[in-house]
Amino acid sequence: MGFDPGARLARLLDWMEGQDFAGLVRSGLLKDVEEIVVDAHRRLYEARRKPWSPPTAYRWLRYEDPAPVTRLAEGVRKLRKRGAAFDAEAVDKACAKTPKGPDLN
Repeated sequence: MGFDPGARLARLLDWMEGQDFAGLVRSGLLKDVEEIVVDAHRRLYEARRKPWSPPTAYRWLRYEDPAPVTRLAEGVRKLRKRGAAFDAEAVDKACAKTPKGPDLN
């Protein structure tokens, strides 16, 4: 059995919460993770035949809050509880942007 992309993404976000925000933005990691979470939200809504739009996801995440990494981490926890699927390849690419130090497997 392979790794659980949702669990790995949650570990990545735990690691990200302790990092310099400007560095996360500069590296593109924050944007990558944001796209993964929004995509999982979209797929969950589509699977449940509910109308979806990007603003729906961002309102759900409360992304206007000044702590986007925390909002993404909360979103991943909620989506995992609801059985959302996360793109394993996208999670791998995001994890590859981190230093070798954090064990995200």
